[in-house]
Amino acid sequence: MITYNTENVAMPAIRKRDTTAWIRRVATTYGKRVGEVGYLFCDDKKILEVNQQYLQHDYYTDIITFDYSEDDVLNGDIVISLDTVRSNAEQFGRPYDEELHRVIIHGILHLCGQNDKGPGERQQMEAAENRALELLSAS
Repeated sequence: MITYNTENVAMPAIRKRDTTAWIRRVATTYGKRVGEVGYLFCDDKKILEVNQQYLQHDYYTDIITFDYSEDDVLNGDIVISLDTVRSNAEQFGRPYDEELHRVIIHGILHLCGQNDKGPGERQQMEAAENRALELLSAS
């Protein structure tokens, strides 16, 4: 089950049923299935608080993924700052909806085992995001 919640922001204009089906399709391409995944859309203030409290990081970010997956079942909590998604969309010259979906699937890709911190991993993650976005537009 995938849940979508908000704190300090309005729910983004995503079609939850379509987004959930897309997430499941992407997970399947990695040989995974979706268990319990919770999204929390929030503002910069909240994501900074989460980053400080749970990761001891004192900076803003667009997404934090907490991975509780077991074997091939994806479980986790994904916290997304809509403030940072919006500013990133502007900075990268992308439509807001595209950037939002990129970040939504970024968390799922982490749960599927994709990383983006090591050498070359950022490029691999971006390629995986692009493949996932193609699945979204194909539906």
